[in-house]
Amino acid sequence: MRIRDATPADAEAVRRVHADSIEGLGPEAYSQEQVEAWALGCESADYDAAIRQTDAFLVAERDGEVVGFGSLDLEPSEQDYESSPDAEITGVYVHPSVVREGVGTALYGKLEERARVADVDTLGLLASRNAVSFYEAMGYERVAEHDHEFSSHESTGVTGTVVELAVDL
Repeated sequence: MRIRDATPADAEAVRRVHADSIEGLGPEAYSQEQVEAWALGCESADYDAAIRQTDAFLVAERDGEVVGFGSLDLEPSEQDYESSPDAEITGVYVHPSVVREGVGTALYGKLEERARVADVDTLGLLASRNAVSFYEAMGYERVAEHDHEFSSHESTGVTGTVVELAVDL
């Protein structure tokens, strides 16, 4: 497996991994309606722009195929965080076929390295309920639960709970 910086040429592979991850792993914690609304956002998301504009956008490749991605913003989004993170992990997603094979851990480790190099003291994130145990294994602590409308690119009215987590580096 290889972790590298994403390029705009990876946008469609990232879209596929994102949708497959949501559809394959989301049902562990959310209803079918919630999963469908969440995955709907992948159709209209601008992954090319995200890759170009995010401070760190990494992909994991296995045998030349993108099997995971993760991203870090050094300026936390304007979310209503109860904690006050210096930077935000905006996502770590892996294809369901590679779950529990170290792909997410490797991606997260590289993102944390980038945060440390940038002198970040505290990382925050909003995690889907099915991903909370992964982040807790990375040292995160639960801060709060928030209502979240799935599919931020298209209003569906479908909401669910996400968990705010934070970790001191």
